Formats: sequence, structure tokens, C-alpha cells
Amino acid sequence: MLNETAAHTGQNKIDTVKNLTIVADSNIASLDDFFNASMLGQLTGQSVDIIKVAGREINATLIADKQPDVLLIRSVTQVSEPLLADNDSVQFVGSATIGTDHVDQGYLAQRQISFANAAGCSKHSVAQYVLTAILTLRPTHWQQPLTLGIIGLGNIGSTLAQYAIELGWHVLGYDPLLPASSLNNASFEQVIRQSDVVSLHVPLTDIKSVSHPNGSDYPTRHLLDKTVFDMLPAETLLINSARGPVIHASDLEADIERTQRQVVLDVFEHEPQITESLLSKLAIATPHIAGYTVEGKLRGTQIIYDELCESLAVTPAQFMHDLLPLNMFLWPELKAQPVKLIKFYDIMQDDRDLRAKVIDGQVSGADFDQLRRDYHLRREWLF
Repeated sequence: MLNETAAHTGQNKIDTVKNLTIVADSNIASLDDFFNASMLGQLTGQSVDIIKVAGREINATLIADKQPDVLLIRSVTQVSEPLLADNDSVQFVGSATIGTDHVDQGYLAQRQISFANAAGCSKHSVAQYVLTAILTLRPTHWQQPLTLGIIGLGNIGSTLAQYAIELGWHVLGYDPLLPASSLNNASFEQVIRQSDVVSLHVPLTDIKSVSHPNGSDYPTRHLLDKTVFDMLPAETLLINSARGPVIHASDLEADIERTQRQVVLDVFEHEPQITESLLSKLAIATPHIAGYTVEGKLRGTQIIYDELCESLAVTPAQFMHDLLPLNMFLWPELKAQPVKLIKFYDIMQDDRDLRAKVIDGQVSGADFDQLRRDYHLRREWLF
């Protein structure tokens, strides 16, 4: 399907060793609660050494130096031959994210390195982000139906459709890799031309070719460019919480200048840098945090922890529900009292925090990453 899907390649069991070394992105939630000796080694007597670093600092030098058995990442770490060429110790890679475009799964399979990602971990979080953006900019649609176009009907897109249907909205869905259905009910052009809001929920893929043998027959890089913008009605709200390069950034800027279109971006083509020129044209802009809820991030950790336990032949001993604080945010309550939306999620505060980081015409990569690292995780609404 066009949306991000589960990936678990390789069924290799990790060799039993006395010391298990893990290099992990420090932005993965609750690392110490899941990845410790009592949670991973209680049946094998293993000790666990976990080395936590910023995701963009996980590089070939670090991997060659630490020679970890396990690598735990998020989307900012590119895992491919350049990262692992000088390493022969890594046996398991886990990504606490839905997306997998940052991982060369073919290369890992060649190396017989097991891989798992956290499919579906933040599907409600991202769907609720999209709803919040729509209803913040166009609050009349709590009561007045709209037509929501969803491109990519995987975990997130199909979940968003459930919320839309509950609100009485009409859904136009497009996913060329799924069979026709009540949701997958339109062509790409129909979604573009006939929707009041278009929301993107696709992975980043290139066209299949000799240079990209793992590419797609339905590539999504620059899926929305000038040709598509020329078809998109000026009053259509556009939301991208998928991958930045799915939209051609300069074509988008030109389109907004021409149409004054409302656009919401949580991801950016040249992320983590964002130009003030683009930022100033957006209705809402946030620093790649659509999936950043307590539940979404813990679920991501749980999924890769469970997969690692399987590779270690260990029974999982930690469960996210034991770590979750009480959640008072109920979707039925919000539907009944829409005025509470800002208390459930103040998306405009995230927008203000990002715009406040503009210095000398841009948001720097360091400031963008800091906003993500220090983000106060919101709560998922209980559906």
C-alpha cells in the first residue's frame, strides 16, 4: 500500500553473549525501562550496555568503534552499507517508527541482519494531528460535512478515515497498491480535484530503476508538483504529515503565492533546515511531531522491544500500559464539546514554537532537532 507498512526482515536469532551492546537513538521513549538486563536478559543471564546518542550522530565511526549487537533508531538515522560497512557485530536493527524509507532493507537481508519497524505505532496520533489542523483552520466543519481526500490508505490513512466518517465527512481515498473498497474509492485526479482537504499519508519512494532496484512502480517523491498544483482548487486545504520530499517545495511556494492556499506542513523537503520564505507562507507549520504522543512513542518502543525479545528467544517482560499515566482525553467528549479542542491539542503553540526559531532567514537543523528532542509529548485521545 502507499502508506507505511510493517517490515520485519530476517528471522535470525541473536547469538547468546554475556554482554549485549545496544546503540540507540536517545529520542526513543523509555529506553531504560525496556532495554535493560532484567527486561532482556532474565532468561539468559546477559548484561546489557546501552549507548544513547542523538539520532543524527549515529554514524559509521561510532558503529565501528562500539561494535554493537543491536541498533535502535528513528527516522533521522540512515541505515545502509555506508553505516555498517566496517561493522560485523550488528545482528538486529529496530526502528521505532512507522516509516522505513531510511533503512536499506535489501542490504540488511544480504547481511542476515534482522530488521523490525513499529508499524502502526502512531496511527491515532497522526490522524488526530490532521483533524486538529483541519478543525483549527476550519472549525465550522465540526458541524458541516466536508470531503476529505486521503492519499495513502495504510495504517494512518485508514485510521484518519475512521475519524472522518465519525464526523459525517465524505472520504475520497486513493491507494494504487490496495484493491478498490469503500475507502479506496477514487483516482488520484479525483482526490486532487474534488476534495475540500487533501491529506498525504505515503512513504517516500523513488521510481524503480537500475539505480533504485527497491523503488516503486508508484513513486511518491515529488508526487505533488506544479502539474498537480495546477489541478488542485485554490480553496483546497493541503496537509502533509508523511515525508517532506513527497511535495516539491519550490513548486509549493509558487502555488501558495499564486492561490493563497492554506497549507499545513509537519514535514519538509529539506528538513531539518526550513527557509523563512517557505515558513512564512504556511497556515500551520510544526517540526515533524505529528506522531509525538506519549502513547505513540511508547507503542513504538514496545513493538521493537517485542521483536528484539523474539530474536533473543526471551519472553517480553515490560508492557507500555504499566508505564502510561492516566489519560483523561476522550474522543467522544471532544466531539460533544468541540470548544475543548485547544485543551486536547494546541497545535498553534507548536506552530509558534517553530516560527520563533527563525534566525537569519531560516530554522537551523540544530534548532529543528532540539524542538523535536525537547517536545512535551501530548496525549492520544481515547477513541
